[in-house]
Amino acid sequence: MRVFMTGASGWIGSAVVPELIDAGHQVVGLARSDASAEALTAVGAEVRRGDLDDLGTLHDAAAGADGVIHLAFKHDIAFSGGFQGAAESDRRAVETFGEALAGSGKPFVIASGTLGLAPGRVATERDGLSPDWPVPFEAARARLATALLTVGLAPRNVRSSVVRFPPTVHGEGDHGFMAALVGIARDKGVSGYIGDGANRWPAVHRADAAHLVRLALEDAPAGSTLHAVGEEGVPLREVADTIGRRLGLPVASVAPEDADAHFGWLGGLVGVDGPASSALTRASFGWQPTHPGLIEDLAKGHYFDAPSA
Repeated sequence: MRVFMTGASGWIGSAVVPELIDAGHQVVGLARSDASAEALTAVGAEVRRGDLDDLGTLHDAAAGADGVIHLAFKHDIAFSGGFQGAAESDRRAVETFGEALAGSGKPFVIASGTLGLAPGRVATERDGLSPDWPVPFEAARARLATALLTVGLAPRNVRSSVVRFPPTVHGEGDHGFMAALVGIARDKGVSGYIGDGANRWPAVHRADAAHLVRLALEDAPAGSTLHAVGEEGVPLREVADTIGRRLGLPVASVAPEDADAHFGWLGGLVGVDGPASSALTRASFGWQPTHPGLIEDLAKGHYFDAPSA
C-alpha cells in the first residue's frame, strides 16, 4: 500500500514508518519542518510538506493514497493551555480525511487514548463507544468524540479504525510522561506518587505499539477499536520507586490536594487509576507484545539523560 501518515516523525510514528516499510508498504509522511522532512527521507519515506491546518493538502494526500494513518496531535499547544484548540484541529483533520476517503473502502487508522475511559476499573475495547459515555477529563472527552467520528465513517465505506494508546508509550528516547516524572523528581529532590501509589497506568513499548498500528492498517474491519496495551496496569508507586532508586532520591507520598503544586501540568493525571485491557485486540489480531515492560525499561536508565517533556 501507499500510505499517507501524519505524525510520521513523532515518537510513535517514527517507529511505525520502518514497521510499514519493512512490511513492503510505501510511506508518505506529512512534514511541517526541514528536520522532520530530513528524518523521514533518512528512513526511506517520501515527504509531503504541510501541517494539520493545511486541510487541502491533507485531502489531496489522502485521496491519492491507498490508506491513511493519522497519529499527529498538537501536543505542544495541548499541554500549554491550548488543548481545546489542539482537539479542534484534530477533529478538522479527521473530517477532512473522512471526506477524502468516503466510498473508497480504504483503511483509515487514527490514534486515541485509554486514560479516562473507565477510572477505577479495567477499560476494554467495548468501552467508550457511545457519545454519552462518561469520561472525567476534558481531554478524554474531546478525543473520544473524534474517535467516535472516525468509527462512524464505516457506513460511508471507509475501513476506519481507532488504536487507543496508554498514557505512556515507552522506549529509548521517550521524552513523554516518564521523562517528565524523572525531571520533576530531580527538581523536587524526591520521587513522588499520589496517596498510596496503588493507582495504575497501562503501558506499551513503542515497537509493540507500532506493530499494532500496522496490523490495524492491514486487517482491522471497518469501525474497529483496538487497544495498544502491553501491560494492563503498572502501579505509580512502582514507577516512583524505580525513579528514586535510579536517582538516589527518597520516595514519598504526595497528598492529592498537593498534586498540582508538586507535579505541575501532570498533577491532574498522575493520581488517576486507569488500567486497560487488550484481550480482545490480542484475540482478534494475534498481536502479542514482546518488548520490555515499563518498569524494566525505566530501570535501564533511558530516561535519565533525556530532557523532561
